[in-house]
Amino acid sequence: MNLRIAPSVLSCDLGRLREQVQEAEAGGAEWLHVDVMDGHFVPNLTFGAPMIRALRRISDLPIDVHLMVEHPEQYLAEYADLGASVFAFHPEATTHVQRHLSAARERGMKAGLVLNPSTPVGWLEEVIDDLDLVLVMSVNPGYGGQGYLPASTGKIGRIRALLDRHQKHDVTLEVDGGITVQTIRAAHAAGADTFVAGTAVFGQPDIAGAVRALLAAAKGAE
Repeated sequence: MNLRIAPSVLSCDLGRLREQVQEAEAGGAEWLHVDVMDGHFVPNLTFGAPMIRALRRISDLPIDVHLMVEHPEQYLAEYADLGASVFAFHPEATTHVQRHLSAARERGMKAGLVLNPSTPVGWLEEVIDDLDLVLVMSVNPGYGGQGYLPASTGKIGRIRALLDRHQKHDVTLEVDGGITVQTIRAAHAAGADTFVAGTAVFGQPDIAGAVRALLAAAKGAE
């Protein structure tokens, strides 16, 4: 199982964006995670196209975009053109989920579906052939710095079993919310391979060391 840290720029010092991204890369970060919020689907307002554009100028790492917005399909073409690598959205936020997953793939991005803590795992089975990534929210989305919900570990395990049952071993299983050196081990043991970490990376004085510590903690579960 591939092990990957995707630091969330939501927790970055935007005045030091280039420097902090480079520090995360030096520690072994493989993706950069961008949270897009519209103030409607979640009660917060954050990044959009300008952040993707800025990151693409300063880094060659894949840009992992999580859209917490209504009608995410409206952003699909623009984000693809800007160089987004992953386009992940919530099934509750739109009507034609399969259509938009397929369209993301057609534009050269990985297509992902995001499950909130209360979103049933069964959503995935209906579109499993169109998925490149599943993102499990281990907090209720909208704000950084929240604590990991313990029930998320069982949910990760159920999703890994579903993917294995359908022989979808190449689908990325990502977790976002409350990931620390204490929580990453259980999430990885349950079957997750990619971990979004905000304050656990960019909130630390040694950003590169924080990424290395997360990787080491996860490997302890293997």
